[in-house]
Amino acid sequence: MFTYIIIAITVLVSWRSFSDQHLLARLILWPPAVQRNRQYDRLLTYGFVHADWTHLLFNMITFWSFGSAVERVFSAWITPLGFVLFYLSAIVVSILPTFIKHQRDPNYRSLGASGGVSAVLFAAILFDPWTKLIIFPIPVPIPAFLFAVLYVGYSIWMDRRGGGNVNHSAHLWGAAYGVLFTVLLQPAILGHFSRSLLG
Repeated sequence: MFTYIIIAITVLVSWRSFSDQHLLARLILWPPAVQRNRQYDRLLTYGFVHADWTHLLFNMITFWSFGSAVERVFSAWITPLGFVLFYLSAIVVSILPTFIKHQRDPNYRSLGASGGVSAVLFAAILFDPWTKLIIFPIPVPIPAFLFAVLYVGYSIWMDRRGGGNVNHSAHLWGAAYGVLFTVLLQPAILGHFSRSLLG
């Protein structure tokens, strides 16, 4: 249930921000506003606004595809509210390295739920590494664990390369947080992942 509530809120806020530049400017991560005006909420609210419909739909379709499965498992472990806190904390944690790096850069801005979505996706991969994913433009489904390897490698390469409008650092830190959070919550998941991968 909470997966759908998060999607609904994110879609609503993003849709509103598409036509309301003042709302977008208030919610987006802009480091000087956090530093000078103590608007620490931006470390979370940036995850509820997106650049355009393509950006929004890609994140929400991915979140919808894996959020329910992760919510179901996490709800049994730490209650449904625990799942919500996991997702929200992933949004914050995934952006912290970027914020620290750009905290004195008035020209830097970041937005989008990718960090939180990456955390949910990688938690789901621990549950079932052989889940098939359809990734455009690859014409055939690929196993989730293979996607994870390609995703991390590509994100590291692009982050080091720099440039562009995609925050690859947030993707990486979100993925790492999703794995670490899940393993700390249930260490036996590593054995399950290994057996599933090899079996």
